Amino acid sequence: MRSRLSLYRLPLLSGLFIGTSCIPFPPWALLFCYVPLWLFWIREGSVRKILWGGWLAQFVFCLIGFHWLAHTAHEFGHLSWPLALLVLLLFCTFGHLYFVLAGLAFALLRDRLHLSRTAQLALLPCVTALCGRTVPMIFPWNLGYPWLWAGLPAFQLAEYVGFEGLDVLTLFLNLAFLSAWEHRKDRKGALLLGAAAAFLLLINGAGWLAGKAVPPPDAAANVLVVQGNVGNIEKTSAERQEGIRREILRRYFRLTLQGLAEAGGRPPDFVVWPESAFPGTLPSPPSNAGNPGVLAEFVRSTASALVTGARGTDGGSGKKTNSLFFFDRDGFPADKPYDKVHLLAFGEFVPFSDRFPGVKRWFPRAADFARGPGPGTRRIGGLLVGPQICYEGLFPGFSRSLADQGAQIFVNVTNDSWFGTSAEPYQHLFMTLARGIEFRRPVVRATNTGISAAMRADGTLLERSPLRAEWTHLYEIPYRKEPRPTFYQRYGFRLVPAALWLTAALLLATGRRGKRGGP
Repeated sequence: MRSRLSLYRLPLLSGLFIGTSCIPFPPWALLFCYVPLWLFWIREGSVRKILWGGWLAQFVFCLIGFHWLAHTAHEFGHLSWPLALLVLLLFCTFGHLYFVLAGLAFALLRDRLHLSRTAQLALLPCVTALCGRTVPMIFPWNLGYPWLWAGLPAFQLAEYVGFEGLDVLTLFLNLAFLSAWEHRKDRKGALLLGAAAAFLLLINGAGWLAGKAVPPPDAAANVLVVQGNVGNIEKTSAERQEGIRREILRRYFRLTLQGLAEAGGRPPDFVVWPESAFPGTLPSPPSNAGNPGVLAEFVRSTASALVTGARGTDGGSGKKTNSLFFFDRDGFPADKPYDKVHLLAFGEFVPFSDRFPGVKRWFPRAADFARGPGPGTRRIGGLLVGPQICYEGLFPGFSRSLADQGAQIFVNVTNDSWFGTSAEPYQHLFMTLARGIEFRRPVVRATNTGISAAMRADGTLLERSPLRAEWTHLYEIPYRKEPRPTFYQRYGFRLVPAALWLTAALLLATGRRGKRGGP
């Protein structure tokens, strides 16, 4: 076993480097984390060993970067700890198989086309990036997000290339370090390192200029965010006990009144409660009976428009929905509810259960929500907002649709209580804020247990809430009444993959050598 691990020490090292460069770790190995794995692929002649190397790297990376899945499976999926750990191991087994696919593609292209050494090196970031965009992932992580987490100005370039584009830039910087390692014994290695350092300065300088060039806002909104800190036991109990539901509702009333009092003479344009903050189902159209009536009366008494997460009901299937409801100052619907589109596997639906209903019996405590029709803007407090529920904020295409519909502010509501105080709340926060840079929209985020926050369109991060605490804050959010489409919104989301495919094609067309050819 020791000799086998020694054989795969380079892929294991890459998995360690990538995992410990994920949020919330400092991105210390960001620029060379793939170098050990790529060295292994270049040196290894066996396709089978290349596949195993890719698999081991992704397994270690997932084990470090997504360790919180065990806690989530226990809390959210209601699984015992042994089964929850098994879920984590299964995720680590299959979570990022694009490493394996990239290794296979590299080995086959190298051997069958007899690529030169230079072409082999240049192909590595291309196949890694392209396979990362081909293989579906539950959590679409990439190496662009640590730039925002670290506050490096280059993150501002996401308005042109997106965070997927920053991921590609990072991979090519890894190529520069790999090439420098290959030539470490001669002057070329030092020149390559110098060129990489100059490029780093260049993109960070360009990012700083991009941040300064963001169109100035021409309006501002006051948004009161309320973080209720309702624990998982309370949420579960509220599904069965009316008394707990009333207590949760009273907590949100108390915190909202506290926030309004602290706001003084600055009345909010609207108040935001987190995902599933209302403990129960809200009918549409609204009812004046029970807790829905109590909520409407509270909104009228405060004369403050409200956005709140709650369960709704799908008119077609009769299933529950994970929804956002919008109330005007008089307690009436300001717009139709928004129903979540991207549902969380096993937490909100059982995969393949639509085709094989019997699968649901294996997960008796898993919810079965209906999907909404798609992304859609809503009006509240005089603003056109782009609603996102939970990890819908992780998908650039989803937010691009909201931006295309004219959303002035992205409003994200989340319940991260199922993830504990692990790395996930930090990862989720910055992956959500990233959409604001790509489309130059302010982002307001209300969570149940943290981290609630807001960010201006220019990337300025405003106050963040603590984890596991009751909290309120009134944000002043500058925005543009008619936001301009960003380059990424119009062209960049297609430009990056097109450039990758073109680069790969050119390498394959020009990088061949004869079977006995030169380097």
